[in-house]
Amino acid sequence: MQAGAIAIVLAASLYTAFDLDRFFVPKELVLHITALLAGIATLRAPKKESSADWLLLAYLLLSGVSVLFAQNRWLGFRALAITASGILLFRAARAVDDSKLLNTLAFAVALAAITSLLEAYGVRTQLFASTRIPGGTLGNRNFVAHAAAFGLPLLFLAAERAKRIVWPCIGVAIVSASLVLARSRAAWIAAVAMVLVFVVLAPSKRLFGVAIFAAIGVAAALMLPNALRWTSENPYMDSVRGMLNGRGRLTQYERTLLMAGQHPILGVGPGNWAVNYPREGSGRNDPSMSETDPGMTTNPWPSSDWMACASERGFAAALLLAIVFVILALKGSEDRRRSATLVAILAATAIAGLFDAVLLLPLPALIVWSAAGALASSSHDRSKKSTLIHIALVVIVIAGAWRSAAQLTSMAIYSNRSDRRSLEFASRIDPGNYRLQLRLARGGSRAQRCAHARAAHEMYPSAQAAIDASRGCR
Repeated sequence: MQAGAIAIVLAASLYTAFDLDRFFVPKELVLHITALLAGIATLRAPKKESSADWLLLAYLLLSGVSVLFAQNRWLGFRALAITASGILLFRAARAVDDSKLLNTLAFAVALAAITSLLEAYGVRTQLFASTRIPGGTLGNRNFVAHAAAFGLPLLFLAAERAKRIVWPCIGVAIVSASLVLARSRAAWIAAVAMVLVFVVLAPSKRLFGVAIFAAIGVAAALMLPNALRWTSENPYMDSVRGMLNGRGRLTQYERTLLMAGQHPILGVGPGNWAVNYPREGSGRNDPSMSETDPGMTTNPWPSSDWMACASERGFAAALLLAIVFVILALKGSEDRRRSATLVAILAATAIAGLFDAVLLLPLPALIVWSAAGALASSSHDRSKKSTLIHIALVVIVIAGAWRSAAQLTSMAIYSNRSDRRSLEFASRIDPGNYRLQLRLARGGSRAQRCAHARAAHEMYPSAQAAIDASRGCR
C-alpha cells in the first residue's frame, strides 16, 4: 500500500490522444494492483465487520446491480472496479501498521504537490498535461487541489507525531502552495473546513507552528513569479470572489437531478452520467456540453461526487455513502489527534465532492479510503471477518486490473499503429474504447465499418460523431 501510494502519483502515459485517460487509466491500474496485493496479504488477518463495512458492501451491491442495467456497461464496470478497490483498501488498511502507512500517504500528497509546483514554475515534460495546468502528473489542477485539501490533515498528523517536525512542516508548506496556485474554489472551501475541524477537535502548540509553515507556503505562492498565464490581472482574488458563483454548476446540478429523478432506484449506471446527460438532462446553452464534439459532455463525470452517485447509482446508494461518512466521523478513534485527522479528511472529501469529482477518481480512492481504514482501526476491530466477502472483492479487483491493462494496451496500439489489423486487435481486447471504435467506423468495407459504428453508437447514443458514422447501418 505504501508503494502503491507513491506509484499512483507518478503513473501517467504519453498517449496524448486520450487526454485525461492517459492519466486515469495508468492510475486505475496502480489502484487495482495495490488493492489486489493488499487484499490478498490481509485475507487471513483478523478483522471484525463494522457497520461501515456492511453499508459499504450494500453500496457496492447496489452499484453492481446498476451496472447490469446501464447503457454503457464498460464504463459501468470501470467505475464499479474503482469502488471495489477503494473498499478493499479500506478493509486492508485496518490490518496493517497504520503509522507507516499514514506517513507514506502524507508523503504521496506532498509528491503530487511537488509535480504541480514544478509545472507551475516552468518545468515541461510530456508526463504533465498541456492544459488545465498546473496539474503535474495528476493531469488537472483541480485534482491536485483536491489532494491538497484532503491530504493536508495527514501532514498535520505527521507533524504532531514526528520527533523532527521540520520535514512534515516543509510538506505542509509545499502542499499549501500548490493549493493556492491550483485555483480550485472547491478545494479552498474544503481546506477551510478541514482547518476548522483541527482547530475545534485537536488544538495544540504544534498545530500553531504548522500553520506558520502553511502561511509561508501560501505567501510564497502569491509572491514568487511563476510560469502560469492566467487571463485576469488578479486571478486569485477573482477565484475568491467567484467561490459561490457557479451558474454552470447550478444548471448542471438541476438537470442531473432531473435525470436522477427519472431513475431513482438504481440510477443510469456507474460512470454513465456522460452517456445519459446529453439526451435526458441537457438543453441549450449548457456549459456541461462540449462545443467541439456535439452530443458529448465536456467532462466524463458531473461536477460533484454526490450528484454522480445519486444520478448514476440511485438515491439509496448516495444515502448509504453519506451514512458511511457520518459513522466514520462519529466513531473516530481512541486518539484525539487521529480522530481529528479522520474527521478532517472526511469533511474535506465530502465538501470538495459537492463541487467536483473526487472519490470517482483513482488517486483519491486510494488515499482517502486507505487513510480512513487506518485511522478508524482499533484493537476492538480485530476479532473475525467474512472471508467470502473479502474474496469477492478481490475477484472484482482482479477483473478491474485486467480491464485497465487492456485499456492501456489498446491506447498504446491506437497511438502507435495505423494498420487496421492492429486496430481491430485493440478493439477486441478493449471493446469499450469509444475513440477506437469510431476510428474503425471511418474506414474499411461497409460491413467492417458498420460493426464498429454500431458499437460506438451503442456506447454514446447522443454523440453526433457516432450517429453520423452509423448512418446507413442496420
